[in-house]
Amino acid sequence: MTEATGPGTAATAPSNPPVSPPATGVEALAYDDAFAELQRVVAALEAGGGSLESTIAQYERAVALQRRCERLLAEAELRVQQLMARPDGSLGRADVRPDEAIE
Repeated sequence: MTEATGPGTAATAPSNPPVSPPATGVEALAYDDAFAELQRVVAALEAGGGSLESTIAQYERAVALQRRCERLLAEAELRVQQLMARPDGSLGRADVRPDEAIE
């Protein structure tokens, strides 16, 4: 026996495309690329209009991108602290805090 698949039946497929995992490729992104994508995702979330599943996936991706950016910034800060030039031209460690930086 076959089931009917007319309008209004449960056999119709959803129109939303499958969503890829939120952290796909995030760990391979450079800071500038991750930050630019984070800005795009946030803008899309602010614009709204997506399905619940799409919105959740975008939010998860935004969190993964934010964490990637934070991790890369922390690594860069550590490198700067460890490789500050001394007055005699040699390299040495110097703790750098944003509020003490000279602009």
